[in-house]
This record gives sequence, structure tokens and C-alpha cells, in this order.
Amino acid sequence: MKRVLTYYLRPYYLRMCLGFAVKFAGTIMDLCLPWILAHMIDNIIPMNDRQMIFVWGFLMILCAILAWVGNVVANRMASKVARDTTEKVRHDLFSKVTYLSNQSTDAFTKPSLISRLTSDTYNLHQMLGRVQRLGVRAPILLIGGILITLTLDPVLTLILVSVLPFIVLIMTSTSKKGIPMYAKLQEALDQFVRLVREDIAGIRVIKALSKTEYEKERFASINEEVVKIEKKAGMTMAVVNPAMNFFLNIGLVLVILAGAYRVNAGHCEVGKILAFMTYFTIILNAMMSISKMFVIISKAVASADRIVAVLDAEDERELEVIAKKEPEGVSEEGQDAMICFDQVSFSYNHVENNLTNINFSVKKGETLGIIGETGSGKSTVVSLLLRFYDATEGTIYIDGRPIQSIPIQELRRRFGVVFQNDALFEDSISENVRLGRELTEEELKQAILYAQAKEFVEEKNRGYYDKLNIKGANLSGGQKQRILIARALAAHPDILILDDSSSALDYRTDASLRKELKEHFKETTTVIIAQRISSIMHADHILVLEDGEMIGYGTHDELIASCQVYKEIGRSQMGIASEAS
Repeated sequence: MKRVLTYYLRPYYLRMCLGFAVKFAGTIMDLCLPWILAHMIDNIIPMNDRQMIFVWGFLMILCAILAWVGNVVANRMASKVARDTTEKVRHDLFSKVTYLSNQSTDAFTKPSLISRLTSDTYNLHQMLGRVQRLGVRAPILLIGGILITLTLDPVLTLILVSVLPFIVLIMTSTSKKGIPMYAKLQEALDQFVRLVREDIAGIRVIKALSKTEYEKERFASINEEVVKIEKKAGMTMAVVNPAMNFFLNIGLVLVILAGAYRVNAGHCEVGKILAFMTYFTIILNAMMSISKMFVIISKAVASADRIVAVLDAEDERELEVIAKKEPEGVSEEGQDAMICFDQVSFSYNHVENNLTNINFSVKKGETLGIIGETGSGKSTVVSLLLRFYDATEGTIYIDGRPIQSIPIQELRRRFGVVFQNDALFEDSISENVRLGRELTEEELKQAILYAQAKEFVEEKNRGYYDKLNIKGANLSGGQKQRILIARALAAHPDILILDDSSSALDYRTDASLRKELKEHFKETTTVIIAQRISSIMHADHILVLEDGEMIGYGTHDELIASCQVYKEIGRSQMGIASEAS
């Protein structure tokens, strides 16, 4: 919360001070009204001077108008500050999330990051707006009301003030309990968001397998848990209002009794008692507003801590100044390779390795095929290449430079990537290929041509500008993959990674794609992860993985002769492989 108050609100300090001044003036006008009324009843009306009554009546109307105008202007200023501050926080949070390493994303979890970007920023917005509107007005009404009642009747004021310590004690004790509860509530909401996200993404599978009732039960369970935690937090904070009313009403009863005796004794006037009762109502409303602010602040503090935790998350992928050295464990030809893995090992959980002692090198313009059973570590190799994670041991070199010494943005610009489960956005085909990059129309069309997508794209109603549904739901699996491949090819990357990106392509289209890559991307180093030997058998190098270890490396013919696992895969697919060739 401190960072929000000191960093994000700093540009608006002047505007806030001006808003506070306007709000202060409007609140003072509100406080003047009961005093003017008491003065008219006790002093002006007994004079039977109609002109003076109109003068004081006009003064009351003027104060009421000034109070209304001041509060409206101040509230609008407060809303603008809250809106702009939250916008900046949300922007920085989103920017941070997009640059988080996969390791940090895994630690926070994606549902939690979504929750922090939505409900947590909303709680912060509510707090900033409410505190500016009521944070000035309520204390002024409370303190100002007490001070003015002291001028009316000190004895009655002391009776009223005597109950305030009990109210303060209740508010502070409930707030200490409430803040941890709201933090726990936000964690429960993270799980809620995760379940909703999964169910919506997999709605077709749920329907196809008749698991609707099962998912409804899961949803009901997590929903009930959220309600339970929210109910507990709400019940804890709900103690404040009834307790305040109880003590304030006790004070009110004592004030009325004491006031009656004092009026009978001639120590107090009727107008002052009437004004005192009005100020009592003002003080009561001020205390109620303060109690509501405590609830909102409790939520906001919990949310702000969660937001700041992401904003302050350290990037473990710091840029290192590493002197260029010759990679160890590879041939002399690999010394100047475009991609080189030098004794690389990696573990997701830092307990057991997911990759162990990986060594290979690929020169500029060459193609590397990676094959292995599910879970063998194929996609992990890609994650290390893109520096989503850092290797636990060993070094990865890109064009002779240690990957840790290359700025992340410079590194990523060298890649064109098609992931196993990649995303298409609800936008036109051209924008899905362009993806915000400055590509000419010719480059765009060439990429679609090379990816074997031109034929079906031009058949669309609006061709390149035909709009896709979310996740490309209005395309077939093969069409999706060709659009994704076009996206990866569009900027002519130095390194092209195709992670099982031809699984939905027929053999003819797959062969045509390989031909286009060979003809038009001779200078591009290509890494192909595949399940089918036919997709990688023409590669310059083939890496065979099993349980995160290299069990074969070489050309197709070399591996058929030397690697038993590769030979078995080839035997099971031989008919298909021969057909493809």
C-alpha cells in the first residue's frame, strides 16, 4: 500500500490537495447549517424581525448551495484521481505480467494474476475514490461536529464524547481481524477464476463427454468456499455498524435526558438542543462512513499487497556480462554455431532434472529435428532457447553469445515460434499474422503463401481481412496451424521454432511447407519438434530424447543405424515415412 500512496499518487498530490480544499469548504458549509438554525430559533425569531429572518434564511440557503457544489466538484475530482491512478497501476501490472518469466508466472499462477488485474485493482480503485470523498468529509464532520457542540453545551458534548473510545476500540480490533480474512478471500477468488477459466476454455470437451453435471458440482464447491470465506469476513466487519449504533444511541439517550434537565433548569435553550440533536446525527453518519471506509481499506490493503508483490517480483533472468568463450563439449564446427547447448541440465522443481547433460550445435541455415515420447523434454528445450527459464547447469549460446548476455527483447526478436497450443485472437487473419509488427502487405501475403494458407484464406468472404472467432474456432486444426506458421515466418526470423506445428497438416501440405522453408528461408535456422519421423527425416540433425536425456544425435540414416529407440519409431511409421518421401 505504501508504494501505491507514494509512487502512483504522487503525480496527483496537487489535484488531491485542491480537491481536499474544496471538500473541506463544502463540509464546513454543512456544519454551519445547524448552528444557523439554532441561532435563528433562540435569537432571531424571538426578535420578531421578519427582515432578519429572511437574511438568515437566505444565508442558510447559500450555505446549502455552496455545500452541494463543493461536494459535487470535490467528488468528481476524487473520481478522476482514482480512475487515473488505477489505470496506471493496471497498466504497470499488466506490463509486468507480460514480462514475467515462466518461473515467476508458475509461482503466482495464471488465475491469481488474472484476479490481481481485475478484482484487486477494482478494490484499490474503490478505496482511492472512497477515501478522497469520505476520508476528508467524515473526519471534518466528526471533529467539527464535536467542536461546535462544545460551543453549544460543553456538558452534553462530554456525555457524547465519552462513548467514542468504545467505538474506536471496536473499529481497530475488527480491522485487525478483517484484513487477513480479505487476503484469504482473494486467494479463494484465485481458485474460483482458475476453475471458471478452465471450464470456459474446455466447454466443448465438457459437453462432448457429458461432464456438465460434474463440472457444476466442482463449481458449486469452490463457489461455496468463496461464499463461506466472504461471509466470515463480512460477519466480522459487520460487527462495527451495530456496535457503533449501540454506543451512539446510548450516548443519545444520555444526551436527551441531560438536555431535558438542563432546559428545565434554564441552563440550556431549545434551539441549542435541536442543533445538538442535528449535530449528533451528523456525527453518527460520519462514524458510519468511517466504519465503511475501514471495510474498504481492509480489502484494498490486502489487494494492494498482492499487486505490489507482482510489481516487485524480481526477474531472475538478469542480464549478465559474460565474456565470449568457446563452448565446451562440442566439435570445432559447433564453436560458431547459431544454436549451441553446452552441458545443459534443467529442473522445474529443482529436485530432479527434466533435462540432463544436453549437448548439440546447429549452424546458421541448418535444420534440427527433435523427437521423443511425450514428457521427454522436447518443449523444455524450446523454453530454454527462448529463455522462458534459465538452465540449471551449463550454457546455451545463440550465435556464439551466452544467452544470459543477450537482452530479452533482442533475443526474442530473433525467433519465429509456433507453439504446440498456440493462440489465435478474435481479429482479422491479417492482424493475427501481423500481430502488431510493422509488416508490409506484400510481406504478409508472402508469409501466408509460404505457410500454405493462401488458398483457403482467399476463399474467405473478406479474404485476408476475414475476422476469426476466439481461438480461431471458425477454422479447422490444419488451417489454424498454417495461420500460426505464417505468423512465425512473417518477419523472416533468424531462428524458426516449430513445436509440433504440423500435426494437423496432411502429408502433402507438410511436404510443401518443408519445400518453401528450404527455398525461401535458407539463412534461417530451424528447430522442428515432431511426433512423426516424416516431418524431421530430412533435417540436418536429429536429436532423440528420452526422459530428458540425449539417446541419439545425428542424421536420419545415422540414427536408423545407431539408435534403437529411433529405429523403433521409424519401424512403426515406416509405411507413412516412405509415403511422405
